[in-house]
Amino acid sequence: MTHRTKQDPLHGVTLKVLLEELVENYGWQYLGEKININCFKQDPSINSSLKFLRKTPWAREKVEYFYLRNKQNSIKYKA
Repeated sequence: MTHRTKQDPLHGVTLKVLLEELVENYGWQYLGEKININCFKQDPSINSSLKFLRKTPWAREKVEYFYLRNKQNSIKYKA
Protein backbone atom coordinates (compact mmCIF):
# COMPACT_ATOMS: atom_id res chain seq x y z
CA MET A 1 0.00 0.00 0.00
CA THR A 2 1.34 3.43 -0.85
CA HIS A 3 2.16 5.91 1.89
CA ARG A 4 0.52 9.29 1.21
CA THR A 5 1.95 12.56 2.50
CA LYS A 6 0.64 16.12 2.63
CA GLN A 7 2.49 16.82 -0.63
CA ASP A 8 0.52 14.06 -2.35
CA PRO A 9 -2.51 15.58 -4.12
CA LEU A 10 -4.56 12.54 -3.07
CA HIS A 11 -3.68 12.91 0.62
CA GLY A 12 -6.89 12.75 2.64
CA VAL A 13 -9.02 11.61 -0.31
CA THR A 14 -10.37 8.10 0.13
CA LEU A 15 -10.93 5.88 -2.86
CA LYS A 16 -14.65 5.84 -2.06
CA VAL A 17 -14.93 9.64 -2.04
CA LEU A 18 -12.86 9.88 -5.21
CA LEU A 19 -15.06 7.35 -7.00
CA GLU A 20 -18.32 8.89 -5.78
CA GLU A 21 -17.18 12.29 -7.03
CA LEU A 22 -16.24 10.89 -10.43
CA VAL A 23 -19.58 9.10 -10.79
CA GLU A 24 -21.50 12.21 -9.73
CA ASN A 25 -19.62 14.46 -12.14
CA TYR A 26 -19.25 12.16 -15.15
CA GLY A 27 -21.52 9.13 -14.78
CA TRP A 28 -20.69 5.46 -15.31
CA GLN A 29 -20.99 5.52 -19.09
CA TYR A 30 -18.49 8.32 -19.56
CA LEU A 31 -16.08 6.77 -17.06
CA GLY A 32 -16.32 3.45 -18.93
CA GLU A 33 -15.46 5.22 -22.17
CA LYS A 34 -12.52 7.18 -20.76
CA ILE A 35 -11.13 4.53 -18.40
CA ASN A 36 -11.32 1.16 -20.11
CA ILE A 37 -12.07 -1.13 -17.19
CA ASN A 38 -15.03 -3.49 -17.02
CA CYS A 39 -16.14 -2.49 -13.53
CA PHE A 40 -17.30 0.79 -15.08
CA LYS A 41 -18.94 -0.86 -18.09
CA GLN A 42 -20.76 -3.98 -16.89
CA ASP A 43 -23.38 -3.47 -14.17
CA PRO A 44 -21.34 -0.78 -12.36
CA SER A 45 -21.77 0.08 -8.71
CA ILE A 46 -19.68 1.89 -6.13
CA ASN A 47 -19.16 -1.25 -4.03
CA SER A 48 -18.14 -3.55 -6.88
CA SER A 49 -15.83 -0.91 -8.33
CA LEU A 50 -14.21 -0.28 -4.96
CA LYS A 51 -13.62 -4.00 -4.49
CA PHE A 52 -12.00 -4.29 -7.92
CA LEU A 53 -9.91 -1.12 -7.64
CA ARG A 54 -8.57 -2.08 -4.22
CA LYS A 55 -7.33 -5.41 -5.61
CA THR A 56 -6.04 -4.09 -8.95
CA PRO A 57 -3.26 -1.49 -8.66
CA TRP A 58 -3.00 -0.72 -12.40
CA ALA A 59 -6.73 0.07 -12.59
CA ARG A 60 -6.62 2.19 -9.43
CA GLU A 61 -3.71 4.17 -10.90
CA LYS A 62 -5.75 4.89 -14.04
CA VAL A 63 -8.71 6.11 -11.98
CA GLU A 64 -6.52 8.26 -9.71
CA TYR A 65 -4.74 9.76 -12.73
CA PHE A 66 -8.09 10.57 -14.39
CA TYR A 67 -9.35 12.13 -11.14
CA LEU A 68 -6.26 14.29 -10.66
CA ARG A 69 -6.10 15.40 -14.30
CA ASN A 70 -9.75 16.44 -14.31
CA LYS A 71 -9.54 18.01 -10.84
CA GLN A 72 -6.63 20.18 -11.98
CA ASN A 73 -8.48 21.20 -15.16
CA SER A 74 -11.60 22.18 -13.21
CA ILE A 75 -9.51 24.32 -10.82
CA LYS A 76 -7.93 26.14 -13.77
CA TYR A 77 -11.33 27.01 -15.22
CA LYS A 78 -12.80 28.18 -11.91
CA ALA A 79 -9.98 30.63 -11.23
